[in-house]
Amino acid sequence: MQLSQYTKEFKYNWKLAAPVMLGMLGHTFVQFVDNIMVGQLGTAELAAVSLGNSFMFIAMSLGIGFSTAITPLVAEADAENNFSSGKSSFKHGLFLCTVLGISLFLMVFLAEPLLYYMKQPVEVVELAIPYLNLVAASLIPLIIFQAFKQFSDGLSMTKYPMYATILANIVNVILNYLLIFGKFGFPELGIVGAAYGTLASRVIMVIFLWFLLKSHKKSKAFVINIKFFSLERKMIRKVVNLGFPSAMQMFFEVAIFTAAIWLSGLLGKNPQAANQIALNLASMTFMVAMGLSVASMIRVGNQKGLQNFKELRRIAFSIFLLTTILEIIFAVFFLLFHAELPKIYVDLNDAENLADNTEVIGIAAKLLLAAAIFQISDGIQVVVLGALRGLQDVMIPTIITFISYWVVGFPVSWFLGKEDAYGSFGIWLGLLAGLTTAAILLYIRFNYLTNRLIKSKHT
Repeated sequence: MQLSQYTKEFKYNWKLAAPVMLGMLGHTFVQFVDNIMVGQLGTAELAAVSLGNSFMFIAMSLGIGFSTAITPLVAEADAENNFSSGKSSFKHGLFLCTVLGISLFLMVFLAEPLLYYMKQPVEVVELAIPYLNLVAASLIPLIIFQAFKQFSDGLSMTKYPMYATILANIVNVILNYLLIFGKFGFPELGIVGAAYGTLASRVIMVIFLWFLLKSHKKSKAFVINIKFFSLERKMIRKVVNLGFPSAMQMFFEVAIFTAAIWLSGLLGKNPQAANQIALNLASMTFMVAMGLSVASMIRVGNQKGLQNFKELRRIAFSIFLLTTILEIIFAVFFLLFHAELPKIYVDLNDAENLADNTEVIGIAAKLLLAAAIFQISDGIQVVVLGALRGLQDVMIPTIITFISYWVVGFPVSWFLGKEDAYGSFGIWLGLLAGLTTAAILLYIRFNYLTNRLIKSKHT
């Protein structure tokens, strides 16, 4: 097949993915602003936000991963013009996400005492706990928002979640500024102020997205008159069978990045702060791949509904190609500016903390070299995973992600991340090994499945 058969899809793929990317970048931008504002308070405060968020990332990965079950079901129903199936998928998904959001909040809240047993710096733990109390409560509106978002994406209405996220970001940045530093007569709450900003912005985000969807002709009938407790066991099972493995896939990946935060904490507060800086920068570029992953899930889900498997494979490969090109560009950017980017996060004019800040910049610059390489693997694995979810193939990919991150990646991080080995850089070499393994194995799985579907259609 000629290259133009893939490149001609770039424009539509980008149009579908761009709002998702901007919405995802919005979430990451909030963390970016949080980190810069909190970084002005000191490296202990920055490490505390990193530690608190490490618990949150695990819970969020389960909720966000589970909610992705809604998108391929709605996309398939949309392609078939089957309203009742689409509404049922959304209603059951929304119910299950609400229950999951409350459960995750309770799980994080009750797990807080574990912070004292993780050999993290005591100063960091004592700052992290009050921050975590409030941010944990924001899980409930966040996971409910995800249900609405995944439904909206399934209808190819990817702009509306982006608008809601942009509004939430504006609210969050304003509240952070007022409450972290005590501006315009507001109390000076430090990192707890950042948590209040996060909670308020996530509540607003849900309400605004519901209002947008209720106001649009295509989605209105889906989001009003929802008989929330009129549930069918068969549909619950269908959403759970897709959602649970998807949650596990995201959990296995996020958990290894969380393990990197904890392992860097064993090296001290400065390596932990440096890890947070590099992770925040790498996650920004990753959101572009996440946007394309959602486009992959929607378009593959549509073609599955139409039973057009040759077209499904061509479209998926066009998304894989576009992602690879973009990730190579990001890799070059990180290689060129690895020494300069970490300086954004710390105050080099702070004479009292100059030694700490200089050490943090040095470690973070090295980590960005590893991040530059794993950009490519990370991008490929997430878009192929999106395509597999569009095919509603979730069990084998779950096993692949577990093997990649925890049988291959984590042992490398553990052995090379010790102080007498490569330290922080060794931890990130483990991340690179896990992501590369996942990219290769998931691609093999997608290639095998689509070839088999095409062959079975022609026999």
